[in-house]
Amino acid sequence: MRLRLAFALFALTLLPGVAPVHAGPRIEHWRTDAGARVYFVPARELPIVDVRVVFDAGSARDGEHAGLARLTNHLLEEATTTRSAQDLFDRLAVLGAKISTDVDRDMAWVNLRSLSDPRRLDPAVELLAEVLGRPALAPAAVARERARQGVRIEERAQALDARLTDRLYAEIYRGHPYATPVLGTAASVAALDASVVSAFHDRYYVARNAVVAIVGDVDRAAAERLVARALALLPAGEVAPPLPAEPAAPAEPDVVHDALPSSQTHIGLGQVGMRVGDPDYFALYVANHVLGGGGFVSRLFDEIREKRGLSYDVSSYFEPLRVAGPFSVALATRNDQAQAAQVAARATIAAFIDDGPTAQEVERSKQNIIGGFPLRIDNNAKKLQYVAFIGFYELPLDYLDTFAARIAEVTPARAHAAFRARVRPDRFVTVIVGGGN
Repeated sequence: MRLRLAFALFALTLLPGVAPVHAGPRIEHWRTDAGARVYFVPARELPIVDVRVVFDAGSARDGEHAGLARLTNHLLEEATTTRSAQDLFDRLAVLGAKISTDVDRDMAWVNLRSLSDPRRLDPAVELLAEVLGRPALAPAAVARERARQGVRIEERAQALDARLTDRLYAEIYRGHPYATPVLGTAASVAALDASVVSAFHDRYYVARNAVVAIVGDVDRAAAERLVARALALLPAGEVAPPLPAEPAAPAEPDVVHDALPSSQTHIGLGQVGMRVGDPDYFALYVANHVLGGGGFVSRLFDEIREKRGLSYDVSSYFEPLRVAGPFSVALATRNDQAQAAQVAARATIAAFIDDGPTAQEVERSKQNIIGGFPLRIDNNAKKLQYVAFIGFYELPLDYLDTFAARIAEVTPARAHAAFRARVRPDRFVTVIVGGGN
């Protein structure tokens, strides 16, 4: 999940020198008796309730079994101890409800979307409770999902951009849980069985390790009852232990060339970046928007694609995580232009570190970020993602309220200082994928 926040139904003011004022969603927060943290936003405009139950059970918890978190999470939809997969699917269809799952490096989650009519919502929540607390995790189901995951691994290995991302993580986070791909590897997934899946579920899918986000057409009392029913089959358990700190940057630049047969070359430059809640987040957000996060108006795009025609796709990105996530620059180019494109990217980054963004660039980026803000949480499902994000990472409840103002207060000097302090091109990991014959 990425930190690109917005909120709908705002009176947006973009006059020069005037900071926009937003009224964000009112987030109510409490903790259940079993220890789950709950974040609730009433939204009475539509007769829909969206629920996300998040667990500290992402791929960083895989240990020696790469791909285990993802396999376990996707098996939750397969069947419960009392319902077959077909029965579960049919019952949800009759109710007009939907349950879905997904996982990233930090977290795993289960979503429920239902109409708010209690005749539909109540039985849908009962199904959610079964999915969370009584998944079948049968050997035959594990074998089927293992095969599906193996196909996804093969597909990802053939996609140069995905392969680049996985190799960047592997090189930046050597020896750290973030190093392994979320899907795992073909060998690691093939070795997973029902016993390790059940053990993973028993350890991490517990109430104290859970965050519940609710956005929808219910009041506080109904939301409390909903949470109690949804988590009724989960043991209290224990929270997951802290993750190891991010690794130090390598003393010498590291270059990895994955020379797959291809007419294109994908190049990634990366290093450890920042964690969620980093005090320099807003300054780094603005600085990176100027450098490569602003699409067609970014420096990297202008210097490498527009002026030199060396790449059709170039960008830079910070991905904050529980411990410091990566900063990366990625570009795609023809094989014969790969070296020139990499040189141009490094020169652009070096100039940005030396001189910083201009006042005009910073103002344009701030207006772009703030102007796009209302589109990013313009429905309940989008709001749910960010309420869950705020809850999981324990950000302030007014985070969405203050986001635009925090962006607006970033100055060129602050953006420059934060970026220059964090980004070290002399320590970049360089990954080159493709370009082989």
